[in-house]
Amino acid sequence: MTEHSERLHGLDHLRSLAIILVLMYHYRMFKHPLWLENAGKFGWTGVDLFFVLSGYLISGQLFKETEKKGQINLRFFYIKRFFRIIPPYAFTLFLYFTFPFFREREALPPLWKFITFTQNFGLNVIDEGTFSHAWSLCIEEQFYLFLPLFLLFLKQIRRLKHLPGLILLLVIFSSGIRWIVWNEFLISGNDNSLEFWKLWYMKIYYPTYTRLDGLGIGVLAGYLMQYSSWFKKNVHRYGNRIFFLGILLLGISFGICNDPATERASVFGFTLVAFSYGFIVLSAVSSSSFLSRYRSYFTAQLAVLSYAVYLSHKGIIHMVQVGMEYLGMETSGNISLFICLLSCIAGGLVYRIIIEKPFSKLKDNLLYRNNRKI
Repeated sequence: MTEHSERLHGLDHLRSLAIILVLMYHYRMFKHPLWLENAGKFGWTGVDLFFVLSGYLISGQLFKETEKKGQINLRFFYIKRFFRIIPPYAFTLFLYFTFPFFREREALPPLWKFITFTQNFGLNVIDEGTFSHAWSLCIEEQFYLFLPLFLLFLKQIRRLKHLPGLILLLVIFSSGIRWIVWNEFLISGNDNSLEFWKLWYMKIYYPTYTRLDGLGIGVLAGYLMQYSSWFKKNVHRYGNRIFFLGILLLGISFGICNDPATERASVFGFTLVAFSYGFIVLSAVSSSSFLSRYRSYFTAQLAVLSYAVYLSHKGIIHMVQVGMEYLGMETSGNISLFICLLSCIAGGLVYRIIIEKPFSKLKDNLLYRNNRKI
């Protein structure tokens, strides 16, 4: 759900893939064609792909700035993040809290949890599942807040070179916390009861400290591409091999995560998914990879719209299906699926035109004025 300043076609493809995965997975909570049960089964990993992309892109920008200027301009960084993330998010909150018909479910968590980006902690998805997908945005906002501060701290104490080791410890920590939580709260195993699913989502799937794998792997990839000439040279030389390695690992991780709410999947599967997407992201930025060489207008445009589509898609699908039912139309078939997905893209375009572009211009004007003053 990040933006990018450079045109990297491979990352456009992956960002498009991520939003398609999420759409296919979430569409299953509405009336849907039977084939989507299997086709969208692993769509939840689209969020993990977004995490890896965010970790790679944001850390890469910060590493480049650190190398070029010797510091990080926190004002510029936070202004850019604010104008990219907050206006579309605030508009979506306005829709959810002002117009009940936009809500895909009945109950919303308290507004203060959305405003403080803490909704992902203690999220009861069974009883307060409306706009539940904002949990991942909460984690990304926390990441945007702390990463530049942490990198500045490491640079100040001259320990930036230890970042790869710290990231691996962080990934181990996250996996370890999931193991502890499983044995503390979910040791009885998946009994498919509502109570089990509520606890699994609340204790394992949503909290920041249990979902650091993807962001960590993305930052690790960004660090190695910036500071290891050997690593960078081999990424650009073996892009297609790295891609197929990532696909192989992803296939293995899908086998482990066939049922994500098992101990094996919860403890180790998330980490393997993150590493798999880490390799695929590296292949996407490799100059020798088919991903980076192939240009697609569709994926470029869908990548641009991905954040807006992510925010609004559940509300739009809900409204479209309610409207179709009112008109006596079938809502569980392929035509309904096509109409709903097209409506999601149209919604993303509306966000782009009335919110993202105007606020992007405002951001550029503000940063330009600050730069002139400096």
